[in-house]
Amino acid sequence: MPKYEVTITSSFAAAHNLRGYEGSCERLHGHNWKIEVNVGSDILDKLGMVIDFRVLRAEAEKVVGRLDHNYLNEVSPFDTVNPSAENIASYLFDEISGAIKDDRVNVTSVKVWESEGSAATYYGK
Repeated sequence: MPKYEVTITSSFAAAHNLRGYEGSCERLHGHNWKIEVNVGSDILDKLGMVIDFRVLRAEAEKVVGRLDHNYLNEVSPFDTVNPSAENIASYLFDEISGAIKDDRVNVTSVKVWESEGSAATYYGK
């Protein structure tokens, strides 16, 4: 667990269906997804920050932009991987981790809400 952690939230709208699910979620439907990205570090930068919120938000928005207003089942990797909240959280974690160009900081978790009362969190490998 890092000594410091910062959080940004974002959102996107997208449709999906869960392949092989027995129930209404197997049918095409959409969500207004909300995400929470947590980034941590043991060491602050020269300005006393883990990472500039603006930089973190910009990198997260680039990744989220690939999903926004799309049918997720047609967007890689969800054309082969079921677009569950858990898999979306994992995807966002990996993509945002790769986009942050600072060896001092790491994405610690990504939480994805598909509704106000239902969320999945991915903490990494």
